[in-house]
Amino acid sequence: MRRRATGTARHRRSLSTAAVLTAAGLVLAGCTAAGKAGGSDSGGDSKDRTVKVGLVYSRTGLLADYGKQYRDGFMAGLDHATKGTGKVAGHRIEVTEQDDAGDPGKAVSAAKNLIGKGYKVLAGTTDSGVALQMAPLAAQNKVLYISGPAATDAVTGINDYTFRSGRQSYQDILTAGAMLGEARGKKVTVLAQDSTFGQANVTAVKAVLGAEGAKVGSVLAPPSATDLTPFARQVKAGRPDLVFVAWAGSTAPALWTALDQQGVLEAGKVVTGLAGTASYPVFGAAGSKVSFLAHYFPGAGGDNAVEKSMLDSVEKAGGTPDLFTPDGFTAAQMVVRAVEQGGATDTAAMVEALEGWSFDGVKGKEQVRAEDHALVQPMFVARLRGSGAGARPELVSTAPMDEVAPPAKPSAG
Repeated sequence: MRRRATGTARHRRSLSTAAVLTAAGLVLAGCTAAGKAGGSDSGGDSKDRTVKVGLVYSRTGLLADYGKQYRDGFMAGLDHATKGTGKVAGHRIEVTEQDDAGDPGKAVSAAKNLIGKGYKVLAGTTDSGVALQMAPLAAQNKVLYISGPAATDAVTGINDYTFRSGRQSYQDILTAGAMLGEARGKKVTVLAQDSTFGQANVTAVKAVLGAEGAKVGSVLAPPSATDLTPFARQVKAGRPDLVFVAWAGSTAPALWTALDQQGVLEAGKVVTGLAGTASYPVFGAAGSKVSFLAHYFPGAGGDNAVEKSMLDSVEKAGGTPDLFTPDGFTAAQMVVRAVEQGGATDTAAMVEALEGWSFDGVKGKEQVRAEDHALVQPMFVARLRGSGAGARPELVSTAPMDEVAPPAKPSAG
């Protein structure tokens, strides 16, 4: 599992903070030792061996909606990748679901229990704090771990056994940068709340766009502020080329109303992240004037064959495809690839099978980068049509996967 040294000068830069918050509820947390859960050394492989996959995700808790999207996508992806058989290379895929409720402690406990029962593959994780606990556990026990929607950049390259099936924060920022064009000499203002959440976004945008030559400043509002007009005026007075909005909470409708009323949305390009369907009404009449960087929304993949398979399967099962449905679908594709090429029990062979793998995904052509297991993938720019409950995203452009690839962070082992 050696890593190749690749990447342009831009890709060799390291991000000083692993955070960009769109409206997707990203949770960042530190990583502590998770501890071993029992032996999982590779053994001999044979035909008709059951491959046990532990799906650890937020079935309940604050991120339960995202967890359901992920789980629905995983089941659809497993059906697609195994052609409806639930088997690959003669091996039956057996999935056991565990609820972490967004709690790292519960996730680690569930994972240890699964590993102790002989599970060689773990997938899931809606929450970044959970992912940062699960990854070292996987390495210590030599099991394959495929993280889900958790977007923290710290998961990339963390160890040889950890992969990701979704995008990471750096890809969000680079998508925003693509909307700015040539960054050198441009003025970027980050509008956020004066909190850990908001300050992390300021630091992240400075690390990425600032390094490209942009002049990055910020307007930070107290989290308790309800009259947001003064902050909208302050943004407009600065005459930025790009406004990067990172906002969470119940005051979001008031913020977008203030930005619209003060003419900020007409004065320059305003960019924010497009979260799930439930967030669309938040923007009100301002939605049609905002540029959205998007990880995914139904139809963004151009209705390619894989996307169509996911949409049809999830809807047939009674679910609703949304922001993180592709993350689950992709994870299932990766599990099937690992077993098909690496066998049912040899974790090292599973890892080798995934490294450098290019495949047709929901979003288009995607690749598992060999040196750090980043998932290099297209990103999207969208706008909202309509308002309120009738608001729907429309694709403006697709950022090619190489254009928004995060910097390579080769694993140390």
